[in-house]
Amino acid sequence: MIEVRYDRGVYLPGCDHLWLDPRGTRPFAFISHAHSDHTGHHQRTILTDATARFMRARMGSSGKVQHILKYGEEREFGSFKATLLPAGHVLGSAQVLIEQDGNRLLYTGDFKLRPGLSSEAAQCAEADTLIMETTFGLPHYKFPPAAKTITRILEFCRSTLAEGSVPVLLGYSLGKAQEILAALAGAELPVMLHGSIWQMTQLYEELGAVFPPYVRFEPEQVAGHVLICPPMTKGSAMLEKITDKRIAMITGWGLDEGAVYRYGCDSVFPLSDHADYGELMEMVDLVKPARVFTLHGYADEFALDLRRRGIDAWSLTGGNQLEFSL
Repeated sequence: MIEVRYDRGVYLPGCDHLWLDPRGTRPFAFISHAHSDHTGHHQRTILTDATARFMRARMGSSGKVQHILKYGEEREFGSFKATLLPAGHVLGSAQVLIEQDGNRLLYTGDFKLRPGLSSEAAQCAEADTLIMETTFGLPHYKFPPAAKTITRILEFCRSTLAEGSVPVLLGYSLGKAQEILAALAGAELPVMLHGSIWQMTQLYEELGAVFPPYVRFEPEQVAGHVLICPPMTKGSAMLEKITDKRIAMITGWGLDEGAVYRYGCDSVFPLSDHADYGELMEMVDLVKPARVFTLHGYADEFALDLRRRGIDAWSLTGGNQLEFSL
């Protein structure tokens, strides 16, 4: 099997020293998507065109040498072959299938199997080794149907507007905000976007995404609009100046008891761009790996659940992390 190591990122030393979503700067790295915890100023990068565009807009660079791959395109890189598959996380997010000497390794990055409104539908492939993110790797993380959550968000917006207040929906500038905006299609609600969200949404549209009408945030005109902002704006002077408002956080962690108090919002809605526990198990069933390595979130717990099912599984980032060759 392909050798796997971990040191602030997944490292495949036998595959031309390729790193997978590493922290810091590396000579050669695969970048699964353009969220800041998965990016870096690497020398050479493997990524999708959408991820490269988002990184240039957010960071000014996506690597000195870019290897842009389309989904399903096979590309030779020295001793190995790489194929990118859609991850269903945000637009342009990708998994990478590594093939070398008859061995196959699938690295998911952040993913979800549920169909989304603003990202490509995820695909998967069978592999000997599966390296997967496990953000929501506990059994009680089971997201309600997205349509049900969207209905609740629309009810929140309509009732807030009817009271003469501004509904503020908080979601990350890249991915979550566009999913929220797409969910408002057909609702005939006036929408304003925070500047950072407006910029990312413009790029989404350049890449072919279609959204309901929206305008860029103008403080003097916000009354009567649904305002979509990144979470970092909560408590900011920008929002404090809107005297009549109700704030809702849009996050998968909304399933946690007391989430409203944790986020200090009026409401929390569990709309996520990550896989829930059932989807994590489904991914393992689809890939049929001989071994599984887990990353992020409840990596220890999910790996333990897999071992109880007879699957060779270990966390790369949790308490059972192994800092030597696996």
